[in-house]
Amino acid sequence: MAKPVQKPATYEDLMKVPDHLVAEIIDGELFTNPRPGSPHARASSALGGKLAPPFDFGEGGPGGWWIIDEPELHFGSDILVPDLAGWRRERMPVYPDAPYFELAPDWVCEVVSPSTGRLDRVLKMPKYATNGVAQLRLIDPALKTLEVYRLENARWLLLASHGEDEIVRAEPFDAVDLPLATLWT
Repeated sequence: MAKPVQKPATYEDLMKVPDHLVAEIIDGELFTNPRPGSPHARASSALGGKLAPPFDFGEGGPGGWWIIDEPELHFGSDILVPDLAGWRRERMPVYPDAPYFELAPDWVCEVVSPSTGRLDRVLKMPKYATNGVAQLRLIDPALKTLEVYRLENARWLLLASHGEDEIVRAEPFDAVDLPLATLWT
């Protein structure tokens, strides 16, 4: 018996997903995941807390960025929700009053968990590359690792891998130290 043809997921399908789930659409398929567990939430919150003062607010750093938790990104029919994203203010001088962003961020960070690792690496990383996101970080709280990528010639180049309690200066936020130990529970 032939498998029924499934129609591509739409924004209306995404809006029907309960609030306790994170919903994304990639290549017409709706993906849902539960809200992050505590190690994931800690890593994401701590990183945002470290980056926002010097880069978003300009306190003790260069400023010039918008750093946003879980923005909804619309890349054509694909809808992605990274854990963190950043836009250089020179590219997005005015913060939009909108339910989602159509301008690709300059930087994204995904906090990898057992339930999202494949989605983050296999499906979302290529979408970020295709849409011109210039910088990417992957954080794995279980392994206590940070991977730093730069987009070059439409491919991700791994610049560095860090772990445990290293103190890192990683582009594009290399103006300040990031003590990795602050990201782990």
